[in-house]
Formats: sequence, C-alpha cells, structure tokens
Amino acid sequence: MNSSASVYPGLDADRHGLTQLGRIVLDARVFGLIADTEDCAGWTLGRMQELAQRVDQAWDRHGGLPSRLPADLLARHRAIYERAVEQARERGWDPELGDDE
Repeated sequence: MNSSASVYPGLDADRHGLTQLGRIVLDARVFGLIADTEDCAGWTLGRMQELAQRVDQAWDRHGGLPSRLPADLLARHRAIYERAVEQARERGWDPELGDDE
C-alpha cells in the first residue's frame, strides 16, 4: 500500500494524538503490546486493525474499564494518558469539541 491514505502517520504526527487510532497506540503501550517509543508511523491500516484487536482482547480481560486494571497497569494507564492529554492540549486539542469541529 503506497497511498498515504492507507497508512497511519503515527502518533507523533497524528492531529492531536487522541484520535481513534491514537488511542489504540496509547492502549497498546499500556498493555505492553508495543514499545513505549513505537508510534506506529507508516503502519498499514490492516496492521493497525490487528493491533486494535489485540488491544480489545487485553481490555476484555479487565472488563474494558481502567478501574478494573491491576494497580501496576492502572498506574501505567494514568501516566501514559496524562502525558498524551498534556501533549494534545499543546497541539490545540479541546476536549469539549468533537473530532470534526
């Protein structure tokens, strides 16, 4: 796939990082499915879908809720998402606006 529309630009190049694909990357980091330095730049959408399925399986083991994560994963989730929200705000993300506003 050579079309730029069929590859993910990566978390670091994502509009603000808290898009649907960006959250997959963040959750994959939480569960140790990818390295903390991996931003998935250049990954095909098929490869991103495979990662999303692995993330869903990991969440299913914990009822899909951060509050049900064991203490170590909960702390990791908080740290990763706090950093991501801070970076998103620096990029102009407003939690009150939808992705298409």
